[in-house]
Amino acid sequence: MRAPALYSAAGSLLLTTLAAAPADGAEAVPGLAELRGTAVAAERAKDAGIRFGSCSKEQDMPGSLRCGTVSVPLDYANPNGRQIKLTVSRVLATHKDPHNSKRRVPRQGALVFNPGGPGASGTYFPLIGLMPEWKRIGAAYDLVGYAPRGVGDSAPLSCQDPKRFFKGPSQAPIHPSESYKRERIAQAKAYARGCAQRSGSALRHYHSLNNARDLDVLRAALGEDKLTFMGASYGTYYGALYATLFPSHVRRMVFDAAVNPEPEQIWYRNNLDQSAAFESRWADLREWIAKHHKVYGLGNTPAKVLRSYLRASARLAAEPAGGKVGPGQLHGAFLQAGYYDDYWPLRAEALSAYLKGDPQPLIDIAAPVTEAAAEAENSKAVYTAVECNDGPWPTEWRVWDRDNTRLARVAPFETWDNVWANLPCAYWPGPRQSPIDVRTGPGELPPTLILAAEWDAAAPYEGALELHRRLWHSVLVTERDAGTHGIGGGPNKCVNAHLDAYLLEGRLPVRRAACAPHPEPRPETS
Repeated sequence: MRAPALYSAAGSLLLTTLAAAPADGAEAVPGLAELRGTAVAAERAKDAGIRFGSCSKEQDMPGSLRCGTVSVPLDYANPNGRQIKLTVSRVLATHKDPHNSKRRVPRQGALVFNPGGPGASGTYFPLIGLMPEWKRIGAAYDLVGYAPRGVGDSAPLSCQDPKRFFKGPSQAPIHPSESYKRERIAQAKAYARGCAQRSGSALRHYHSLNNARDLDVLRAALGEDKLTFMGASYGTYYGALYATLFPSHVRRMVFDAAVNPEPEQIWYRNNLDQSAAFESRWADLREWIAKHHKVYGLGNTPAKVLRSYLRASARLAAEPAGGKVGPGQLHGAFLQAGYYDDYWPLRAEALSAYLKGDPQPLIDIAAPVTEAAAEAENSKAVYTAVECNDGPWPTEWRVWDRDNTRLARVAPFETWDNVWANLPCAYWPGPRQSPIDVRTGPGELPPTLILAAEWDAAAPYEGALELHRRLWHSVLVTERDAGTHGIGGGPNKCVNAHLDAYLLEGRLPVRRAACAPHPEPRPETS
């Protein structure tokens, strides 16, 4: 499941986890040694706390943002072995009621956030308290973000020289030739080798179960007896792992744009489902552009808009825009628009301008930003390591080729791009985790909130329904007829009212609730 910042199953090696059968004969607890190691690390972190100071790399950020580090074991089965440091950021609760300047809002603790990925950093999250939609929450909570293991300064991973990360202009065939496939297979094998060579034996410890364990150590370091957490996209998966492993440590949890936690979905089948869902979202975007044909002139039907897009792609294949933007970069820009509909106007404008002879708007939104190569390479490395380590993947190319050739006949837009992003997992050099069964029973977990857009392509709606079925006393709030990836704190006032009621008052609907969609974006031109 790719995060938008990256753009860009059944294997044979499984990591045997220690387990112990409870006296009552219930299902064995996976990773007993790691659970014990987490308790040791959390107690140590509770005693040490976090010393917050200036954020050296964010001097241009408001002074209220403070940073520190928390130490966690690289391997939780050996909690006294090698330690790694995770970067943590925080803005203290303001105590200011945005609707009543005379009222002092009592503090409710820390709200920890993860934006997804894998490979995304949450260190900038605390600044969201400056936005009107978040001021009530920022009044009651210390807003806390962090860079998960492998990300940024948190024991960073790398799989290739960042100087070689951006390869452009590139192609993006929706029905790739056999020679093109062989080329991408060779690249995937080389990338997997590079991950092992540059990260060594530590590579096997970067996975979702350890991200969940790190979250418990962070909770303790913040001085919180129970965790209040909000995860988006991939963050919902390891948040769900946390809820399963540490249900008694949970105060409140929000799962925004939930991915499907079914063990057999992790991650090969989830990616197939994502590719299928993107085809519908691509159709939504083309329909919106056609509706505004008078503005963009790209066609007054979705089919005509597709022809305009393919005409631009063919032209870019012959002569890349600015020497940097080829069909691959065009495809990446429009893939990004599948995540967020507020990107639609700029994409449509750039495509329109390019076909009318002005390539600059397209270059502005699609050309690789070389200054961001190191960050992008790091994010890709963490994404790959976590997803490859998390569970089994097909190890024979014929399985990938069969499944995705079949899927591309009906959903060509993202299918092969998703294959190339994940194919290193077929050749991964290390052992795999066995995905645990995310599930809580009556009385084990406090009420939790799941937010989902009905037509989210990056995290298809079935994932939210599956998580809702698996977490006892969870409540699902759905934004109907909408497809934005991550809806909490966004433009939908109905969704935000449910989010505020839960985080500020612990109040939830009975089982499910629905919100009307937020307004469609309005066409814009420069």
